Amino acid sequence: MSKLRWQVMLVAVAVLAIAVLLLTQQPLLNAFSAAPAQGGIYIEGLVGSLGRLNPLLDDDNAVDQDVNRLIFSGLVRFDDRGNPQPDLAEIWGISLDGLQYNLKLREGLQWHDGQPLTTADIAFTVELMRNPALPIPEDVRALWQSVEVNVFDALNIQFLLPAPFAPFMDSLSFGVLPQHLLGEMDPAALLNAPFNLEPVGSGPYRFAERLTEDGTLTGLVLRAWDGYYTGRPFIDEITFEYFESSAAALQAYQNGDILGISYIDNQTLPNVLNEPTLNLYTGRLPRLGLLLLNLDNSSVPFFQEVEVRQALLSGINRQQIIDQHLLGQAFIADGPVLPGSWAYNENVPSLPFDTQAATNTLRQAGYAIPAEGGNVRVRDGLALEFELLHPDIEPYPSIAESIRQDLSALGVIVTLRGLPYETLVSDYLDPRTYQAALVDLNLANSPDPDPYPFWHQSGITGGQNYSKWDDRRASEYLEQARVSISQNQRQRLYRNFQTHFGFELPALPLYFPVYSYAISSQVRGVSIGPIYQSSDRFANIHEWFLVTRSAAEELDAPLEVTPQTEN
Repeated sequence: MSKLRWQVMLVAVAVLAIAVLLLTQQPLLNAFSAAPAQGGIYIEGLVGSLGRLNPLLDDDNAVDQDVNRLIFSGLVRFDDRGNPQPDLAEIWGISLDGLQYNLKLREGLQWHDGQPLTTADIAFTVELMRNPALPIPEDVRALWQSVEVNVFDALNIQFLLPAPFAPFMDSLSFGVLPQHLLGEMDPAALLNAPFNLEPVGSGPYRFAERLTEDGTLTGLVLRAWDGYYTGRPFIDEITFEYFESSAAALQAYQNGDILGISYIDNQTLPNVLNEPTLNLYTGRLPRLGLLLLNLDNSSVPFFQEVEVRQALLSGINRQQIIDQHLLGQAFIADGPVLPGSWAYNENVPSLPFDTQAATNTLRQAGYAIPAEGGNVRVRDGLALEFELLHPDIEPYPSIAESIRQDLSALGVIVTLRGLPYETLVSDYLDPRTYQAALVDLNLANSPDPDPYPFWHQSGITGGQNYSKWDDRRASEYLEQARVSISQNQRQRLYRNFQTHFGFELPALPLYFPVYSYAISSQVRGVSIGPIYQSSDRFANIHEWFLVTRSAAEELDAPLEVTPQTEN
């Protein structure tokens, strides 16, 4: 069973709506804080446009996911370490063989229109995800087509898997749709159904109205729902307004029209930092920038040597790449598992930037500059030179050039070649006809840390093991972790895998980018940790509350210390 939603993503940071500050930069806590109070309207600028307010149809639209996060609920949700937490499902149990998942819903659940939410709605939504008439991601559809669903009563439901698959809990966070409103509809008609513009969900906020100007949709209004299972959120109303860019949203904030901006791009970041009443929140993005090496390409046999791979990584100044080409908006990666995850190994081997150490490693491996001169190291007639493919949009050309210069200092010659994303994937990565490639791996929507798709032997042909890493030890760690229902055992296996990966370096990890958004100091209770999609910034939306501008300015003012005199 394939892991869900692990895809190669090769896109520009601006296009991806990624803009960030160093992780250490966070809004400071005030010496005094306002007590949470009911009421108020929070207005956020969403950078993007409306697609469909339907959680099954929002896979490619982050701003739709943002709104849907507030309107709809899933069986489970995930905390910032990737651990499943109750949502619609109050409790669950997993059989010892890992094949049966039994879940019990909370009692008294309702849709926003007052109708009861039951296991029939869960089964109905699963049937939609199986249906080929809907543009459901193929891996998601294939998974649900293999799972048997048994509805016992209004509160109890069972999922039967054909084989153990520990990351299955990830799959239970899908947004549930109301059968009583959509059950009689032809699934194909759901694509353009009015429901997608006036949805009914079960989340903390309900759809209220669309905002239009001259016939163009400009925003949405959501209102707090009294029937939400954790209680009514503090903020009465959330209005989303759509903007073409972060700069346009910032201008709206400066005009006093909005209180938050969904993301800050690189160009807008300095201006945001100059706004004294605008707090910037950052969290680690589920993406990994790395250098893929084709370990089974006969034209570059030196990639099969661990010493060469270690020297290449040690010779790349990753911090300089982050500082100069990502504007400091990332941090160094040493492995394929996201920091902050319950599976992350803090003791994973790390190679610091050290040109001299890298040169010594290559020399000890027998690669030397020819006595007659030259700028490339050679051993037995084999020169250390290769072609590095990269997306032809910034910042990738700049990053690739930085890598080329760093490796040139080692006597390694790198030829750069920029390609459109689609071409790079279809013509080079998929058929494994490349030598090396600069890519981002997109780990979004997958709180489970399972690295199986990219590094297991089964993905060497036709899968996503683009490096063709044929390592039985690594594959055994991943296989065992996939079928174990014990998180402690999975954690041990994944940590062993990361240690092994760190020594072998089948690919060269470069950086983890981070995501930033900005909110007025009038909004309190906001927090952010590692995120798996941008909508995770609303994970604690029920704790957000508003204070008046004068109160917020007073709270943010520096403390005045009155000198004490001695009597």
